[in-house]
Amino acid sequence: MKQIAPRELAAWLGDASRARPVLLDVREGWEVQTCAIAGSTHIPMGEVPARAAEVQKGRDVVVICHHGGRSMQVAMYLEKNGHAKVHNLAGGVDSWAKTVDPSMPVY
Repeated sequence: MKQIAPRELAAWLGDASRARPVLLDVREGWEVQTCAIAGSTHIPMGEVPARAAEVQKGRDVVVICHHGGRSMQVAMYLEKNGHAKVHNLAGGVDSWAKTVDPSMPVY
């Protein structure tokens, strides 16, 4: 599993020559309602084992949470279950809001 900084992810998402990664947000529903990175797929952490088949193997996956801890656990789980291109958003949406999108609400 690789760590990806918010600015690196923003550059990736802005690069039309690169395939867009799956943005997997593993926070709870109320957290996603507060703020989310556009285009994210929401699967709460506790539902990932039952819904992991919804995440396409072979694609780059960036796992997202509030500060990066839960997403790291999910990223490790996905790797152990056959996903080869998994990235953890370092610092989570909190860091994204502070470094990429200051208009995003923080909590």
